[in-house]
Amino acid sequence: MKKVLIIDYGSQYTQLLARRIREMEIYSEVAPHDAEITNLEDITAIILSGGPKSVNDKDALEIPDWIFKLDVPILGICYGMQALAKKLGGKVEKTEVSEYGKTIIKVSNNVLFSEIPEKIITWMSHGDSVVALPEGSEIIATTYNGINAAVKFSEKIYGIQFHPEVKHTEFGFEILENFLIKIAKLEKNWSLENLIENKIKEIKETVGNSKAIIALSGGVDSSVAAVLVHKAIGEQLKAVFVNHGLMRLNEEIEVKKIFNELLGINLTVVDAQKRFLSKLSGVTDPEKKRKIIGEEFIRVFENEATNEYEFLVQGTIYSDVIESAASGKNTAKIKSHHNVGGLPEDMKFKIIEPLRNLFKDEVREVGKLLGIPEHILYRHPFPGPGLAIRIIGEITEEKLNILKKADHIFIETLKEFNWYNKVWQAFTVLTPIKSVGVVGDERSYDYVLAIRSVDSVEGMTADWSKIPFEILEKASSRIVNEVNGVGRVVYDITSKPPATIEWE
Repeated sequence: MKKVLIIDYGSQYTQLLARRIREMEIYSEVAPHDAEITNLEDITAIILSGGPKSVNDKDALEIPDWIFKLDVPILGICYGMQALAKKLGGKVEKTEVSEYGKTIIKVSNNVLFSEIPEKIITWMSHGDSVVALPEGSEIIATTYNGINAAVKFSEKIYGIQFHPEVKHTEFGFEILENFLIKIAKLEKNWSLENLIENKIKEIKETVGNSKAIIALSGGVDSSVAAVLVHKAIGEQLKAVFVNHGLMRLNEEIEVKKIFNELLGINLTVVDAQKRFLSKLSGVTDPEKKRKIIGEEFIRVFENEATNEYEFLVQGTIYSDVIESAASGKNTAKIKSHHNVGGLPEDMKFKIIEPLRNLFKDEVREVGKLLGIPEHILYRHPFPGPGLAIRIIGEITEEKLNILKKADHIFIETLKEFNWYNKVWQAFTVLTPIKSVGVVGDERSYDYVLAIRSVDSVEGMTADWSKIPFEILEKASSRIVNEVNGVGRVVYDITSKPPATIEWE
């Protein structure tokens, strides 16, 4: 498939950049800076991302020579621009003026800034600057501090010091579009309809006459993956819901009803609650929880599938892949997921991940095209390890019951005030902390429960939801009055970054 390749140098915005390009109906993929790239003939343009390092560091990440040998248009962003300047013979130094956050730039008459106002606000994040240009280069934008904000290195190679992919940059979408459409001469020819058609064909060819099995959680990702694969291979797919006891209240009942009645997929339910609780007994480390749950999932599947099922279908999406594995040694690993990082090495299945390169909102759009009801598609994201990572510390049956009831009340309250669909993800977290309270005339000593709600598009970045106080007040009041064991409710007002969306 023809694609724009984004070389990742560690920027927190790299995946957002890929998403913005797809919004233009141009397919894009991300690769680590040191990846071995195959199918070079499919690459139509290259974008070099930003990154936290300095190009003058001893261990600075360089641009590989093969990129220039392709002779395709190149755009360097932030670190990418500085790396281009240095590689092509220019000079990058730490300047007296550093620029972080909103910065006004003045642009010149260049195709990259076609139909863009002369002065725009951009989002900067740099201490180093390009202070000397390679021979034949041209400055096409500067900041009011006199810093080079954009450079035309050649007819096909450009660099910009700011981040066009973030919403804080005015006309950022248009600048990217100018590069891809007017400079790289690309066409808008990628669509989710074509992707579905190609995926169904690919799955048919991959599975052939064999059989596949999928774990259904009732969440968006596994639901869409199941329906997509079912479209391809029909009854060759076995759908299994593992009731590990770590799901939301009454989840096992609702999931079976949805898939059997609404989607026509025969669902096998396996009650493994005692098995999982036993394995998790005494475990407090979040990564150990994830690994244990991931391995137990596979072991349950092996018991169900026997030897007749060769393939395991997973609802892995792009954010799972990104956050589960570091992109080389220069990107920090954030966390692992049961459907990526928790797979045991000796598992017997071959993996099919039909949604692996799709962002969450793209997954929902695919679901719509497949005819999945919107009330399923717009359920809030739910982590693979379930409530295990929303109970801080050891997991017990008592804590699970407390959290399920509290979470149900919070979601119910949001729906009552028509706020459920206004936020991206909302849930509760049971902390290991207990605090003193007063119930009637007696002293109480019960758990502190945290409410978490965030607004996001793809989950890579998120801001805490500005939910009206009256909604928070009602949710808090109901929880402390209706859920035995909770004595205090707090609201998490931390964005991502620096925090993650989940607490563990």
